[in-house]
Amino acid sequence: MTSTLLFPLLLTLGAGLATGIGSAIAFFARHTNKRLLSFSLGLSGGVMIYVSFVELLREADATLAEVWGPRPGAAIATAAFFGGILLIGIIDRLVPSVENPHEARPVEQMEHRPGDARLKRMGLMTALAIAIHNFPEGMATFTTAVDNPSLGVAIAAAIAIHNIPEGIAVSIPIYYATGSRRSAFVLSLLSGLAEPVGAGLAWLLLMPLMTPTLMGCILAGVAGIMVFISIDELLPAAREYGEAHIALYGIVGGMAVMALSLLLL
Repeated sequence: MTSTLLFPLLLTLGAGLATGIGSAIAFFARHTNKRLLSFSLGLSGGVMIYVSFVELLREADATLAEVWGPRPGAAIATAAFFGGILLIGIIDRLVPSVENPHEARPVEQMEHRPGDARLKRMGLMTALAIAIHNFPEGMATFTTAVDNPSLGVAIAAAIAIHNIPEGIAVSIPIYYATGSRRSAFVLSLLSGLAEPVGAGLAWLLLMPLMTPTLMGCILAGVAGIMVFISIDELLPAAREYGEAHIALYGIVGGMAVMALSLLLL
């Protein structure tokens, strides 16, 4: 049992630590490779959207149909799907717009002179906002990986890509506020660790109560969370960082890669 849960926990930890990669890019890269970042964000969004509708929602519907029957099962899965969207939407609305981590920030901003004390609150609130936002993502990655490890790997990889620009977003204002690259890196990394914390709480709170109905609802809710993240965060950020067509190629590429991997598994 412990080995079965260890792998999902490690996947979630790896996805969360990707914020540190974003912070490191902000510190050491002289220029933002906008085309690559735009394509990567589109790729991540394509993976999430395809997985949500083709795999997660379908599996949730089949699981719930076995317990409740086809029509009631489909109704419960649909309700859980929009419930996931509602949950992540409420969390997103609680984040003040001025500190919203979705705003794309190029690494060139690191060249600006730090030490503006007025940005201290913004930097800390950005880190807190990302931590709150990453919490349900950690639960989603963990619960999916427990049910289907190969699918969990795909979702963890997509979330890791999505966390890289978030690491850039949190490290820049914190660097402005403190003038310390080390503080910016540490706080950026800590904001990403909300994901394994979410996974740990899912382990403690959900695993003892796990039933086929609860698992079906979780899978459908995760699908809703993934769709919201893709539409609200990844796709707009991909267009903001680069050309629209590059983001579109990434979306189609992500869907194609996910479709091929599911066929081969």
